[in-house]
Amino acid sequence: MPNAISYIEHPSDVVAHAARLTAQGRAFALITSVGIEGGAARDEGSLALVGETGAMVGYLSNGCIDKDIQFQAIEALRTSEKKLVRYGNGSQFADLSLPCGGALDVLIDATPDIAALSAAHRDLENRRPTTLWFTLPVDGALTLSFRYAPQFRLVLAGRGAVFRAMAELGVASGFQVRLMSPDEDDLDALATITGAGGVHLKSTQAALRTDWLDPYAAFLTLFHDHDWEPALLQAALTSSACFIGSLGSRRTHEARIERLIAMGVTASDAHRVQGPIGLVPSLREAPLIAVSALAQIVAHRPVAIERCLPCNDDASFGSSPDGAPQVVARADSIDA
Repeated sequence: MPNAISYIEHPSDVVAHAARLTAQGRAFALITSVGIEGGAARDEGSLALVGETGAMVGYLSNGCIDKDIQFQAIEALRTSEKKLVRYGNGSQFADLSLPCGGALDVLIDATPDIAALSAAHRDLENRRPTTLWFTLPVDGALTLSFRYAPQFRLVLAGRGAVFRAMAELGVASGFQVRLMSPDEDDLDALATITGAGGVHLKSTQAALRTDWLDPYAAFLTLFHDHDWEPALLQAALTSSACFIGSLGSRRTHEARIERLIAMGVTASDAHRVQGPIGLVPSLREAPLIAVSALAQIVAHRPVAIERCLPCNDDASFGSSPDGAPQVVARADSIDA
């Protein structure tokens, strides 16, 4: 039996694991969802890999076919082949049905383009989207491409129970979480779960790490003492963050917008700040405020995977001679 599956979500995590295996000189099969009919647990372009030990990182279904995908990948590694496997309607595996109906086409490549994956890893680590091209082993050598966004980042400035709950939920949701707080106890308590050191705010005029904010990031202020907010929000509004929001009542938010405008922020920019944050009003429990706010952020989040058309004329695209995926770095952002 193959080893257990690590259910990681984001393509950048799979690509990063591929880079680690490559650095160790270990082989792996790259697995990609290349076609969906009907419902599916994951998007087209979703990635996974199976290493030479049989361990699988990532997943393509909600458990109904992933074990068979592991077996298929292990066999592909043994024979060094690339193959296209269909599950569901029209599949040769009559005993492996998809409860959601439809069909799923899976590309399993035991000899992926290591240079291409390494380039993709560098792009995603540097917060740039990247494109992978896949040539399917079918008549006509059909080529598909998918563009991948960097992992979504949640930048939190605050203190107290809501600040901690939001950080914990962000990590559990698969986001990169970056923290700023005047309370060192909060930063220390969260350091082990975020995997990154926080910024200790020592003044209400402290500078914001705007290099943390890009189109794949959200920024929240989570203070009850709102004097900490204006300088941070003013700086955040100069960034391309896809979401900026603040904790507080409607009256507090109206005063917040007025103060930003008085500081020289244009009215249109000031109204980029969402408040009160959250889809559910008047919550008082910290974990539920965090759930409500995170749901609102998810609604503004850029798409993680986007299908690309081979007819793009703004760059030169192609697949490698053996049909393995080839990466094209793209500096433009993915639209929300």
